[in-house]
Amino acid sequence: MSHDLVRLGVVGLGGWGKFVVRNFSQRDRSELVYICDSNPFTLKQHQSLYPQAKTTQEYSDLLEDPSIDAIVIATPAPFHFEMVKAALNAGKHVYVEKPMTLTSEHSEELVEISESRGLKLMVGHLLEYHPAVAKMKQQIDSGDLGDVHYMYCQRVNLGVVRQFENAFWSLAPHDISIILYLFGQEPTHITASGQSFLQPGIEDVVFATLHFPDGRLANIHVSWLDPHKKRSMVLVGSEKMLVFDDMAASEKIRIYDKGAQFRNDTAGALQAINVRHGDIHSPHIPGTEPLALETQHFIDSILDDFTPRSDGRDGLRVVRILEKVEQILHSEVPVPAIKVA
Repeated sequence: MSHDLVRLGVVGLGGWGKFVVRNFSQRDRSELVYICDSNPFTLKQHQSLYPQAKTTQEYSDLLEDPSIDAIVIATPAPFHFEMVKAALNAGKHVYVEKPMTLTSEHSEELVEISESRGLKLMVGHLLEYHPAVAKMKQQIDSGDLGDVHYMYCQRVNLGVVRQFENAFWSLAPHDISIILYLFGQEPTHITASGQSFLQPGIEDVVFATLHFPDGRLANIHVSWLDPHKKRSMVLVGSEKMLVFDDMAASEKIRIYDKGAQFRNDTAGALQAINVRHGDIHSPHIPGTEPLALETQHFIDSILDDFTPRSDGRDGLRVVRILEKVEQILHSEVPVPAIKVA
């Protein structure tokens, strides 16, 4: 590999893939060499957009080309394991869209291969690169919010309804990856409930709560059967509270100088809790496209030899939680809590 340029190919140019290939085509320190899709019509459409790239319907062309340093996989999740495994075994660095695989066993195998071969394996946990999430992380780490007690996430809408995965597998990877990134630890236990209203066995709505070793909680509510379109997160701290509304055109983050504290110096129970209401602050959030930041991060991780933020182990942690929630939802008897590891 050239020490100042990553030559790559993108596989999967459909729904989300068209945004992925656009971003990789614009990245510094990289060259888009191949675009690959099994649909000849889709491939032809993209050929005019990226005339510098070779086109192919055969994934093996990318695997067998020794000049290709990295492969970007934006295909449906059921294909991820075999495609990533083949790319790693061919000596290619890999960026794969979320979820990394559909089982933790497969994720573990990919992590083992990538680490044993010294290859970068990065998962497309897009929102870990969102400037607003970076601000949330900064607020937590600086102690400005005080001790974070809990957080909750809502990712709901009316549609798009999937037929081969439930709402949790479809929507929750974003929220899980952010929660793990912000809290810097894995949950010990999970509780969850959901229901299938449209298609038997495919949950349209799921509520899941992650229980962390330090007592913090994180609740996730996902649904594609909801009257509102919401993409929001709330952090509740002992000093301040933070709301991230990704649907807001401006002021995506609001920090509320609000809190409640127990007062030991009062005799009456009704006066024992002191509730404080303060100002609301909305910090400036850069408008940089998260996908641009994420794709550049992958390129830089290869050339500068650092571990990507959303590496294979991050992908494994997310899949493990998805798997546990699935286990709870499909259990024939009520499951109060399931250990993650």
